Amino acid sequence: MLARARQGLLGLVLAFLAAPLVGLCMGGNWRAAVLTPGDLAAIATSLLGGAVALLVVALAGTPLALYLARTHTRLALAAEALVLAPMLMPTLALGILLATLYGPAAPLGRLFARLGIVLTNSPAAFLLATLYAALPVYVLAARAALAEVPQDYAQLARTLGDSPARAFFRVTLPLARRGLAAALALAWVRALGEFGIVLIIAYFPAGMPVRLWIDVQDLGLQAVFPLVAVFLAATLPLPLWISLWARVAR
Repeated sequence: MLARARQGLLGLVLAFLAAPLVGLCMGGNWRAAVLTPGDLAAIATSLLGGAVALLVVALAGTPLALYLARTHTRLALAAEALVLAPMLMPTLALGILLATLYGPAAPLGRLFARLGIVLTNSPAAFLLATLYAALPVYVLAARAALAEVPQDYAQLARTLGDSPARAFFRVTLPLARRGLAAALALAWVRALGEFGIVLIIAYFPAGMPVRLWIDVQDLGLQAVFPLVAVFLAATLPLPLWISLWARVAR
């Protein structure tokens, strides 16, 4: 009896989690709904901006993640708190704070504007928003992956003549590859899915989340399912595949 009750509870939980996918298949008027030119532009904005953000996140976030994984000082704790802060803030509040810092009336915003970089309602602003959304997620996940690699391996490589950078690329990076891949997948989802920050500082050019919100307001739920399908196709497969790959490879 207890086993049946447990199985029934698990089935209810799984059905609850699967309900959105059922809604995708059953909802919307697929015959009448098409991708508009604005939808296609939003897809291009999200994919291109997300790809550039992911590259910046990997290059800038990996050294910071390694520092947090290998260093246990008060300065490292302060650095981790700074990494956590943007991730813990409500995204709309974070977007407002960024607008006060990078907006056209702010000193930092005017400084970038003199350099030809406008950080509100521009591709650069979209990249800025996705970086604030994705970088903390990647750093924390990558730190956990790098912390699982014993330092003895890298130290042994250094005793054999490798430089710290060479030891990282030859020893630490291969051993942490699954965790780092998962961290990149999470960062990709955050970069593409961010709405609150983008809504405040990068309403134009609209990415997929903002475009979905605009289409729902203008056209209703029935008209947005093609863009929803593209959005999910861009965000779901990579983290799902990496999660299952890491589980099977253990």
